[in-house]
Amino acid sequence: MTGLEFEKPVRDLQEKIAELKNFTTSSDVDLSDEIDKLEQRLKKLEDDIYNSMTPWDRVQMARHPNRPTTLDYIPYLFEGFFELHGDRSYGDDAAIVAGVAKYHGQPVTVIGHQRGRDTKENIQRTFGMPHPEGYRKALRLMKQAEKFNRPIICLIDTKGAYPGKAAEERGQSEAIARNIFEMAGLTVPIICIVIGEGGSGGALALGVGDRLFMLENSTYSVISPEGAAALLWKDASLAKRAAETMKITAPDLRALGIVDEIVPEVRGGAHRNAEQQAALIDQVLLPAVQELKSKTHEELVDQRYEKYKRIGGYAEQEAGLKE
Repeated sequence: MTGLEFEKPVRDLQEKIAELKNFTTSSDVDLSDEIDKLEQRLKKLEDDIYNSMTPWDRVQMARHPNRPTTLDYIPYLFEGFFELHGDRSYGDDAAIVAGVAKYHGQPVTVIGHQRGRDTKENIQRTFGMPHPEGYRKALRLMKQAEKFNRPIICLIDTKGAYPGKAAEERGQSEAIARNIFEMAGLTVPIICIVIGEGGSGGALALGVGDRLFMLENSTYSVISPEGAAALLWKDASLAKRAAETMKITAPDLRALGIVDEIVPEVRGGAHRNAEQQAALIDQVLLPAVQELKSKTHEELVDQRYEKYKRIGGYAEQEAGLKE
């Protein structure tokens, strides 16, 4: 199991327990009391570490190489998923997975970012960073969902849109802006769930909806901590400091009123058990789908407008004039 820097004390204690268990198995020495004490220490240590994670710890967790992806969650959440391809204009983008499925018997459209599990697949999927044709594929399926009155469920997990020359030449900025514009006015329920990294416009292009949920250890921001540190202090190595100040974690964004609900994660991160994590997502997703399905088209659009209108704020203060 791949471990993160802040989890090292947990890993060290786990290894010690495993050594004692192996020694007990291969000898006549009974170390069960010592093992029980260490396991109690381990539980307390995990409580201390996972209940007091810093923003940078959560950034690392969101980037965990084994963190479940869109395709990992789909079999646990949906039935009969049928993937659709292409933007009907240029080509297909493997960095976005999109298709139709049933969710608790209800037809839905599922769209999500998809990164690879190894180097070969990451190259194929451009590390989960979509090209314009990916966003146009997503919009095509959103329009199709509106035509057939299907709720849209978006799973967000990207460092950002692909920054290459070819993507810019094919209209990257326009594709992102078009998605944001169109999603604001769609007349079917849209539920967006940040399952890993939600980076920049690449995430926003799937992030306009009636409900925005975030997994407990996911992040959502206009720029990466490294990018922010490079801009603010001309030093990308200060990413940890940037993460502390950017308010990019689920608890921060919930407090700011941007996120509607935080989805709890499996102890130690979603990568520990994708099936169990999917069940935790389902507990939040199902009530939202049921609630939003009861609303009229006009109510959905009006309430979505009000939702985004409420984000942010300012204070008025009369300026005193000095003579």
